[in-house]
Amino acid sequence: MSLTLSRKIALALGLLLSLQAIYTAYFGMFEPGLHRTLAFGACILTAVLFRPLAARLSNPTPLKTALAWLVDVVLLVIIFAALQRFIATADAMENMLISYSALDQWLALLALFACVELTRREFGMGLTVVAGGVLAYCLWGQHLPGLFRHAGFTLDQIVQGTWYGYAGVFGMPVSVVIELLFIYIVFGMVLEATGAGRALIRIAVRVTGRVSGGPAHAAIVASTLFGSMSGSVTANVAGTGTFTIPMMKQKGFRPEFAGAVEAAASTAGQFIPPVMGAVAFMLAQLTSTPYLLVCVAAIVPAAAYVIALFTAVWLEARRSGIGSTAPEDMPVLTRRDAVDSLMFVIPILMVIGILLMGRSPAMAGFGATIAALVLGFLNPEIRKNPRLLAEALAKGGISGARIMIAVGAIGIVVAGMNLTGLGLNFAQSVGALGSHNLFLSLILTALACLALGMGMPTLPAYLIIVLVMGPALSAMGAPRIAVHMFVLYFAVLSAITPPVALAAFAAAPIADANPMKVGIVAMRLTIVGFIVPFLFVLNPSLLLIHNFDAGDFTIGILRIACIIWALSAALAGYGAARLSPVWRGAYLFAAALCLARGSDIDFIGFALVAGLLVAELLRARAQPRTA
Repeated sequence: MSLTLSRKIALALGLLLSLQAIYTAYFGMFEPGLHRTLAFGACILTAVLFRPLAARLSNPTPLKTALAWLVDVVLLVIIFAALQRFIATADAMENMLISYSALDQWLALLALFACVELTRREFGMGLTVVAGGVLAYCLWGQHLPGLFRHAGFTLDQIVQGTWYGYAGVFGMPVSVVIELLFIYIVFGMVLEATGAGRALIRIAVRVTGRVSGGPAHAAIVASTLFGSMSGSVTANVAGTGTFTIPMMKQKGFRPEFAGAVEAAASTAGQFIPPVMGAVAFMLAQLTSTPYLLVCVAAIVPAAAYVIALFTAVWLEARRSGIGSTAPEDMPVLTRRDAVDSLMFVIPILMVIGILLMGRSPAMAGFGATIAALVLGFLNPEIRKNPRLLAEALAKGGISGARIMIAVGAIGIVVAGMNLTGLGLNFAQSVGALGSHNLFLSLILTALACLALGMGMPTLPAYLIIVLVMGPALSAMGAPRIAVHMFVLYFAVLSAITPPVALAAFAAAPIADANPMKVGIVAMRLTIVGFIVPFLFVLNPSLLLIHNFDAGDFTIGILRIACIIWALSAALAGYGAARLSPVWRGAYLFAAALCLARGSDIDFIGFALVAGLLVAELLRARAQPRTA
């Protein structure tokens, strides 16, 4: 089969997957067990055909290409044979009246290894090592020494836990993706195809043009808003970065800084309610929290992240002498921009309105997707060529198919951890290390989140961390919603954390910069984002929905404001005026004092930040007179 034909078939399957997502969002799954297996199989086939092994060869020859296709055919035959056995035994499986033959067992085991291999192709070694390692541990962990040894399991026990049943590959995560998240993945792709992003960027440039470093602020506004619709930070970087990064470089920002701003802003989109890159719905499901309350809980942390990013960019612009956008360079907004903006605004209002009516998030996604498809015809290009919307639906199906592969691998991890007790052992280890110190437990969890989340889109990164570390998180004693939000933040921040830093690597080629430098600058710009999750776990009032106390909330907001200014000024080397190393050190010291919650030391930090700022303002005012 030629690569062109393979891709065309994959796009056709992607379109069908998107249509089934729209159907499922409105009508629900037709028969849960059958729907899960058929959708999973269709996703596997779509992903393989869209980018087969033959397309990944660096130096293809006829022999290598033929062997690559043979490998893909073997993988697909194994997976579909195992799916057929799953469907054939589904009724007996529900009644627990089944004994699997040796052929069934080996088919399932080979299908599990095939899923791990496909995960490697799509997402690299991070999730692959975890999923493959857990599967290997199930098979041979009885031979390990000491704490790591388990009692040993038969092949029948392993495949029943991981493949045959609804606790492994076909467990709850796959069900939630099919019923709820797939429609929002499709929605994001359709919204991108309508051209709403271009109008959003023009409006953002106009609104932020009068601020120092205007194009960078425009990038933040556009990328955070548009990024909230996308479940992939890297897709958002590629989508909006092609407009915003050249705009920032033209204004005078260094290439690595321009790339870092786009990477950091695209990351922020995953925190912005109401959609939050579709993770909000999974978070609501796992915490048994109404979706609208999840959106409310996300407001203050998201605002803190975005304000800190704005502040860091503004200080960098002032330090570099980059002013506001000249009036002649600012776009003149027309009726066309107003009309195009409706393609973004109305679907978002549709999501909020349907949810406020008490309908399900899936129905809200259905309404928003249909609205986006209809409003897309406001774009003259789509009126001339409606196939653009069909292509968007096809791309949405392919994106969902890739996510399904990752979620299947996560199912292997969760089932293996439950079967062997590895998850409980890990939870006990974290609990023992931080049993008397919530802050230490949070640090350990944050490090685990950054490590496990590297190289994965937001949804799989959040899912694997929450499902693997669930018992450890529950043992922390902190509010459940706060801990899950904590995990979400660090899962997303892994996208800008070197050495993997996928968002930085996506932005670097557009900016023509070193990806590691982009990642380091992005971490500097978002340093407050690494601190805010600790603050809302230790002070749940900041989430607005759990044990809210007006006094705690006010002090929490004051703490965040002081930390944002102190860290941004210290790291930029510029506040009200250029800062010497002594002033920067003083600001860092003040920020550290502000973190000392539960003592009077934090008030000393607040006072020190205020004092330093006042002294800076007086010094800046006196400098022209002295000159």
